[in-house]
Amino acid sequence: MASDDGTPPVRALVSRIMTSGDNHARPFLIVDKVAARVFAFDASGKLRDTSPALLGAARGDVPPAGIGTRTLAQIGPADRITQAGRFEAHMGRDLHEDVLWIDYDSGLSLHRVVTTSRSEHRLTRLATPTTDDNRVSFGCINVPRIFYETVVAPLFRPADGTVYILPEQKSVAATFPTLADAMDKAG
Repeated sequence: MASDDGTPPVRALVSRIMTSGDNHARPFLIVDKVAARVFAFDASGKLRDTSPALLGAARGDVPPAGIGTRTLAQIGPADRITQAGRFEAHMGRDLHEDVLWIDYDSGLSLHRVVTTSRSEHRLTRLATPTTDDNRVSFGCINVPRIFYETVVAPLFRPADGTVYILPEQKSVAATFPTLADAMDKAG
């Protein structure tokens, strides 16, 4: 793996994924919400790259009921959660461009950083060394354009894959019950 191979929970999850074959020989991403980073792996578990990410403005691991049917204007600040869990992901389109759909029903995707609202300073937030300012989205995961186009899209365009989003409030065991044994040992 590259020198930035993640936090102990990320390393433990990768180990368990590869031992159990949970990725079904497909590429996968791990989103570490606490570290505000995305780790991209090929089907063999080799780290391809990692990137800072912008996440939902609200802390939490469970999205509000019906979040995927609301317009952005109907999503209040407390409901802007990037949910935790294991998801079967695939490339698709939103209203504007291609995205990696993580959970279509709840409107959760990973995409290029959105820069339409200059007051949010999203590109600046991605570049800072702290994670305190990485909470700004409506729940989706925003990554730099170059990471999306050179890492994520090439991994997921030829085949679907899996996205694992680590919790920030729930336990790892509750979030990934079938993968929990190895991860709980990592803390």
